[in-house]
Amino acid sequence: METIEQSGHGHGGQLAGKVALVTGAGRGIGRAIALALAEQGAVVAVNYNGSRERALEVVALIEQNGGTAEAVGCDVSDYTACGKMAEDLIERYGHVDILVNNAGVTRDNLILRMTEEEYDRVLDTNLKGAFNTIRHLSKYFLKQRGGKVINISSVSGVIGNAGQSNYSASKAGLIGLTKSVARELAGRGICVNAIAPGYIATDMTDSMSEKAKESLLSLIPMGRIGSPEDIAQTAVFLAGKCSDYITGQVIHVDGGMAM
Repeated sequence: METIEQSGHGHGGQLAGKVALVTGAGRGIGRAIALALAEQGAVVAVNYNGSRERALEVVALIEQNGGTAEAVGCDVSDYTACGKMAEDLIERYGHVDILVNNAGVTRDNLILRMTEEEYDRVLDTNLKGAFNTIRHLSKYFLKQRGGKVINISSVSGVIGNAGQSNYSASKAGLIGLTKSVARELAGRGICVNAIAPGYIATDMTDSMSEKAKESLLSLIPMGRIGSPEDIAQTAVFLAGKCSDYITGQVIHVDGGMAM
């Protein structure tokens, strides 16, 4: 269930000496965030569930650029497995400083047709998964009196999206989780924020029909699709020192969709 493969040697940058865990980091936004954090000197645990090969590719890319990374297999919807993953990372590095909850799935359907399994799977991964990792790592953050938690929400969790009641509920739930945990941990210098991406070019959005893509594009005031790097740069900002007095916030990176 749990595997850790390590590589690389680390280098300078604003996150040098920091250890980051990025969930669902084998592809899309998670991949871009893992690469961007590593570029700033963080040691990155590249979490994956299904796609081990993709995670190892990300590790290899980081290593080629002189960074340090490892692939960590864990289904974030599994509470016990998340506890084991947190323990293993602390044992290996002594600390984890940055947690990015990015792992997410979709099971789109209209509410009249949505199955219980489609609803549960999305909530278990997208929302409970974030609870699981925060729950297990927060005691270490509290002990070290510092840490950055970055939850990847969605514009769907802010304005809703037809055919995505499960996904929108999970992403809206992440915003509530972010604000509550931010209030609980703020006194120890731990920052908890969310990023709400808009329409970003990823595998997840590539599978949409052309008609759906066009109607989405018409909702974006900036008139273009975002890139995973747009989200990654925001994550780097929230992970670094420049955001030390920012907590409980939702940063919309969506070209103006939700204003």
